Amino acid sequence: MAQTLSGTVADARTGTFLPSATVRVSPTVRGTHTDSRGRFSLSQLKPGSYQIRVSSVGYAAVEQTVTLTARQDAVVPILLTPVVIQLNQQTVVTNARSETSDFLRPEATAVLTARDLAERAPRTVPEALEGLTGVFVQKTNHGGGSPFVRGLTGQQTLLLIDGIRLNSATFRSGPNQYLNTIDPQSVDRIEVVRSTGSVAYGSDAIGGVVNVLTRTPEFRDRPQLTGSAFGKLTTGGMERTGRVEVGFSSQSVAVTGGLAYRKFGDLTGGRGIGRQTPTGYDQWSGDIKARFRIGNQLRLTAAYQSLRQDSVPLFHRVKLENFAYYQFDPQRRRLAYVRLDGHVGNRFVHDVQLTASYQRQTEGRQSQRKNNPTATYERDDTHTTGLSFTANSRFRTNWTAQSGIEFYHDFVRSERANVNTRTNVVTARRGLYPDQARMNSLAVFTLHTLTLNRLIITAGGRYNNFRVSIPQATNGSTASAGQTDSRAVVQPSAVVGNAGLSFALTPALRVVGGIQSAFRAPNIDDLGTLGIVDFRYETPNTRLTPERSVNKELGLKLKTGRVSATLTAYHNQLNGLIGRVRVGRDSVQGYPLHQKENIASAFIRGLEADAEWQVGTSGLLYGGVAYAYGQNESGNEPLRRIPPFFGRFGAAWRPAGRFNARAEWQFAGAQQRLAAGDIADNRIGPGGTSGWHVINVYGGYTPNRHLTISAELHNLANAPYRTHGSGVDAMGRSAWLALLVSL
Repeated sequence: MAQTLSGTVADARTGTFLPSATVRVSPTVRGTHTDSRGRFSLSQLKPGSYQIRVSSVGYAAVEQTVTLTARQDAVVPILLTPVVIQLNQQTVVTNARSETSDFLRPEATAVLTARDLAERAPRTVPEALEGLTGVFVQKTNHGGGSPFVRGLTGQQTLLLIDGIRLNSATFRSGPNQYLNTIDPQSVDRIEVVRSTGSVAYGSDAIGGVVNVLTRTPEFRDRPQLTGSAFGKLTTGGMERTGRVEVGFSSQSVAVTGGLAYRKFGDLTGGRGIGRQTPTGYDQWSGDIKARFRIGNQLRLTAAYQSLRQDSVPLFHRVKLENFAYYQFDPQRRRLAYVRLDGHVGNRFVHDVQLTASYQRQTEGRQSQRKNNPTATYERDDTHTTGLSFTANSRFRTNWTAQSGIEFYHDFVRSERANVNTRTNVVTARRGLYPDQARMNSLAVFTLHTLTLNRLIITAGGRYNNFRVSIPQATNGSTASAGQTDSRAVVQPSAVVGNAGLSFALTPALRVVGGIQSAFRAPNIDDLGTLGIVDFRYETPNTRLTPERSVNKELGLKLKTGRVSATLTAYHNQLNGLIGRVRVGRDSVQGYPLHQKENIASAFIRGLEADAEWQVGTSGLLYGGVAYAYGQNESGNEPLRRIPPFFGRFGAAWRPAGRFNARAEWQFAGAQQRLAAGDIADNRIGPGGTSGWHVINVYGGYTPNRHLTISAELHNLANAPYRTHGSGVDAMGRSAWLALLVSL
């Protein structure tokens, strides 16, 4: 006989009922939200014991065991306690590919929550990460933004969307713009796991993993329509944003979708810099996610995301390299996936997840030098198909595991044409990448967690095999009609493992540590690039082998009622690093000729610390700093692009009522410890990058559940500054205002 689980959710201090709180019931896939009076109801549950988890933004989540009998429904009153502290309080999914407590895990994790995103209303996803402990954001252009995690970025830091790889076979070395192809208003939270991730997710996670988790609709016991409209304006015409969302939820179907348009004007820098032209661009995006409940034990999710940016300038190319224009047009990403989650209940296969995905990334590049009649039009399309299966096992009450198999296939189309603007003669040339190149990845992995009273042990391993097939047309011209190019086939493989310990010295203090090996397989960008990259002309090399690393770290985690803190020291040894090497003294189109080779061994060691202290019932003092030291041992010089010492400190006021406010100081020290490649980089130069300090003030007001007003005063002192390695100066004194209207 089916029973009903119902109840109410209220504020533990005031007794006020809380609308839109999330209620989830395990071991089922059932869930719902509370209504405007804080009530929830879940019907058609079989008699038995269930674990319910209730959460709401600004409150500590509560878990409670409820037993349903065959003769009686259950009515459960839930009280949630308001919290200001977030550090070490989160449940994370990236570390072990399943929900676990951040405080109990041995890894160093930073989390950007839904509350953070709502308060800050970030312009882009990369800018949302600015100030996050251990994450440094470089901006080659205003339309870009590349996260450095423990000193590494680009191909050496893995980016995920809802657990699906954003990194593709054409991901470039060094900073790139790909993280900016996600609409920030579609994001629910971002998790950053530092210096680990290859066992769980494969290639590229040498620096760590950035997992962007998009908003997910929840089922409701009663049908309900939802909707919202968001608008944001920034002074100087630097941003005009609008997004509309609609949704529907019932017992078995939940759907939400949104459309957004953003117009970004030219960026205005701080004192003495002024307007930087051209830096502005336009952006369109849309997304939809639907969930379907199939009984109490199965749930199907289907999602589609699309984002397009037009005429995105590379300012430093125009300013410093004699280009009349140089822009990405278009920059586009499309992702579709379906995911089946199921509860089996067997100790060997307790829960399962099957995900099939298709992603297409398009990058067009248009450029023309001053006083030169030749315009260049390039376009690269990377099609990525993915399939993964994960099984969660609970061998014993203290021993759990996540194991699975993954497959990804990349197919690349690349083309280039030179157009004489005086004669309109078009000359077809080989694209940046070999046209119709392919890359396959097949892997098996397992991750285990063993809990022994005060000691938690984690361990895992992965085997990954690759097959890269590259047409060998490298002379810069297209093949003749009917000609079939021979192919170079590269088949690297890797075995990696990790082990970690988390030991409770006291209930509030844990010592954590671990060792992790990681790798990065050479991709099509490494093996087949032909053309101008950064300030070099690059030719292909198919003899590359995977980069590898071994990271060791030790730290402390503290969590009390009013104070949370982490302190982590690490040493990451890197071997077989792929770098560009000068080929003779030749130049092509005025750029020195280079080729990638496995040339370097290096290390990065550093220290990270962050803390939060709750003051009274609503106040928060917080801060975080990170320091990294990188050395290229083979070249006997500093490792390239290492960020300076950086961090942030702030004070926030987060009462449970209608207001919130925050004042924050962000800073970075000077970086004058440079590699030869840094000195030659016109975005950095021989003198390095100066230190900087910026003060920002935020505020928000929610008069009722239908309206939220938020605003920021940015860079109050109008300080002129540039983050290390960036091609544009950062925003000067400015302000933005945002409105969110909800049904």
